[in-house]
Amino acid sequence: MASSRRAYPRATLRKILQAHTNKNVSRRTDTLVYLDYILFMQKLMNNATRKAKESGENRMQAKDIRKVTISTLRQFKG
Repeated sequence: MASSRRAYPRATLRKILQAHTNKNVSRRTDTLVYLDYILFMQKLMNNATRKAKESGENRMQAKDIRKVTISTLRQFKG
């Protein structure tokens, strides 16, 4: 049976975001943060897979992820 509990308290995440950005944060911001995180991870894995194929490897490795992390972070910088 699946648990319906949340992985984190929404209010705590809102407080962290408000402290970090010094701006007001709406109630549903945690959903947007989660979706942005998913998009970032998808882009990171796609870039790392492409990098591995360019170097002639069959599998993606940690070194491939390290090589594309900075460039992927730059794409998501607001």
